[in-house]
Amino acid sequence: MAAHRKPRQRSLSGNTARTAATIALAGAATATGFDGTSHAEPQLTPTQVKAKVDKLYQEAEVATEKYDGAKEKADAAEKQLNTLRDEAARKTEKLNSARDSLGYVAAAQYRSGGMDPAVQLMLSSNPERYLDGAEFADRVGHRQTAAVALVRQQLREIEQLRGAAHIELTSLKSRQAELGRQKKTINGKLDQARRLLSGLTPQQRVQVVEAGGTGRASRSATAARGALAAPASSAAASDAPNSRAAAAVSYAYQKLGSPYVWGATGPNAFDCSGLVQAAYSSAGVSLPRTTYAQINAGQRVSRSELRPGDLVFFYSGISHVGIYVGDGQMIHAPNPTAPVRLAPIDQMPFAGATRVV
Repeated sequence: MAAHRKPRQRSLSGNTARTAATIALAGAATATGFDGTSHAEPQLTPTQVKAKVDKLYQEAEVATEKYDGAKEKADAAEKQLNTLRDEAARKTEKLNSARDSLGYVAAAQYRSGGMDPAVQLMLSSNPERYLDGAEFADRVGHRQTAAVALVRQQLREIEQLRGAAHIELTSLKSRQAELGRQKKTINGKLDQARRLLSGLTPQQRVQVVEAGGTGRASRSATAARGALAAPASSAAASDAPNSRAAAAVSYAYQKLGSPYVWGATGPNAFDCSGLVQAAYSSAGVSLPRTTYAQINAGQRVSRSELRPGDLVFFYSGISHVGIYVGDGQMIHAPNPTAPVRLAPIDQMPFAGATRVV
């Protein structure tokens, strides 16, 4: 029989080898591309970074106003919950006193030889059920009837207070959950903005941060409060429609250079609506916490009618506010990269204005 031999493998020719190598490299490149490791993020220009950062700050401010609103409601819910708990505690003390009084009457009657039903009330594991018995009402005198009615009423009031407190506690927990969600959104937006800014050179970062402001906006807090603030504040205050608006404008000038901190209402840091609220609080005027509510806190005025002290609002969602100080300028708390500063009102999309007083 003929021997069976394995066929000899042909060696790859030069062209065939090159083709195979090319295919292998192409496959490797494709695989790497799918892994997302072969392409670096395109380098953004400072202008592109500014546009992205501005959008992130605006989105963060929307979330900040929602956070401020949720916090205001959470604080109110917590205050109401504490009030209800205090009232329930006071009524419980009165209930105990009323039941003690019934016990004294029962003890006296027991010593006289009778087993008064009030004793049974005191010894009962379920006073409310016992009080419902018609037989008990028939056997007690007028004085005890009144005392029992008081106990019954206080029991009902305490249960009502406990029910209201439970509802308020549920509301508080819901508000606190909303605070957590908005806080997470805010921090996420701010972190993205910081990462974008960190990719720029120091000089580029300064240009991006200062872009859109005024020459005065970049001055130090000391300079702003000194040479600039005093005469400008006096001029703006003199044009204000009344003394309270003038006081709010003066307060805003005094806070030039203060840092932006979301959720802050002063006295040393502010977000946009927090600055407005604090300025008018200093003038004895109570304003709501959020931009959404502040725009409805006074009389609407047109842009051509603006006077110092008017509140100016921006963006279609009414997510930013400043205090108008005259000459087309406002004082506002812009974002975490910029302190409280002077800025032209036309640097953001104008949404409306309100005269508070």
